[in-house]
Amino acid sequence: MSEQPAPIDLSLVAQLRSPVDGSTLVYDHDTTQLQTEAAADSWQIIDGIPRFVSDEHLKSFGDQWTTYEVAHDDEDRATFAAKTGMPLSELKGLRVLDAGCGGGRYSRICGEAGATVIGADHSRAVDKATQLCVHLGDVRFVQADLKYLPLEPASFDFVFSIGVMHHDCDTRKVFDAVAKFVKPGGRYSVWLYRRNQWWQEVINSSLRGITSRLPSLLLTPFCHVGAILGGIPIINRTLNKIVNFSAHPSYENRVCDTFDWWAPEYQFHHTVEELSIWFHEAGFENLQVLPPEKSGGFYEWAYQKNLLIGSGVNVTGVKCSDD
Repeated sequence: MSEQPAPIDLSLVAQLRSPVDGSTLVYDHDTTQLQTEAAADSWQIIDGIPRFVSDEHLKSFGDQWTTYEVAHDDEDRATFAAKTGMPLSELKGLRVLDAGCGGGRYSRICGEAGATVIGADHSRAVDKATQLCVHLGDVRFVQADLKYLPLEPASFDFVFSIGVMHHDCDTRKVFDAVAKFVKPGGRYSVWLYRRNQWWQEVINSSLRGITSRLPSLLLTPFCHVGAILGGIPIINRTLNKIVNFSAHPSYENRVCDTFDWWAPEYQFHHTVEELSIWFHEAGFENLQVLPPEKSGGFYEWAYQKNLLIGSGVNVTGVKCSDD
């Protein structure tokens, strides 16, 4: 953290609301804090970023996203399009919420496509995200709980969340909370971990009962072992269907992705049917179940059989209009 307070973006302040009661916020120049007009509640601004929460149980994500360099422009664009169903060409001029922005890869993609973006994350990954998007004046970040976002409801044209909500103790509660920020007629896209075969769930949940309790210094060497295995084709096509480790082409991404699987305290897995019901009950229509980013005969067979550990369920929908 810098010694001198970084300036706060006052245009961002104008968009923020109290996560307690939804009232507007003001910037107190004397205390360099955000507070309600009645000064009943206040929140810190650190390095120019409004902080409504601390890392708490999501500290591993702060460690993860501030340690590894995993942004790849072309890959990130392709992944964003595949996991949101939103063409980059349609983002210009839209107001976008990246719910669980992590290190800011997809916020940057949206900003570079011409969207006005607010990225929110519960962890200090917002520090990395801010650095990544420093060249984009219309991309801003807040550190906040997705269940209590300090934003105006029904104010975003497009809201997306990729691989985040299942790391809360109540995935459905996060989904419903974030859904409230989509405008009528706006789009909402969510990607969650897929529920695998029962024996895969038993093996990986049992192991995670150990790994999620390890400090980063102990867990990281094991993630490097997983990254090495992930670079051996015959192993990454077989063993990682039993015990999860990443097979990403980049070694650093493999370490990061493997850490992402084994470190978090919470990790829940869901089905397409379950996620689709949530969309319907939250008032969304025109639902689309998005296909996996990868293709190929064996991959698609294994995906449909729920055999691919770390794969997702991915749905997008449109908020019903008020009329």
